[in-house]
Amino acid sequence: MASVSELSCSLSALMLHDNELTIMEEKINALIKAANINVEPFWPGLFARALANVNIGSLIYKVGPGGPAPAADAAPAGDPTPSTAAAPAQEKKVETKKEESKESDDDMDFGPFD
Repeated sequence: MASVSELSCSLSALMLHDNELTIMEEKINALIKAANINVEPFWPGLFARALANVNIGSLIYKVGPGGPAPAADAAPAGDPTPSTAAAPAQEKKVETKKEESKESDDDMDFGPFD
């Protein structure tokens, strides 16, 4: 869970971005001081350095719903090749499941209560 210091710095950075100001340690400190919040002194500088070369607008608009991360070998969404390449892999999985079900059918007359 985020601490009050982290949340204060995050919100200060968002306020600065919203007002089209450069995110700097001094400005974050000024906003936190104006809000009468006590934070550990390293947080504003940490946030300012971390966000110095980041396009915050793209961070805001690219936030999506939580969920599993995409596969490491997944190609970009605009590339049409993955759909054709993924189809054989899916067929193999289906075939494997069918083969497993055949094996399990052979063992049907053997059970723990026989």
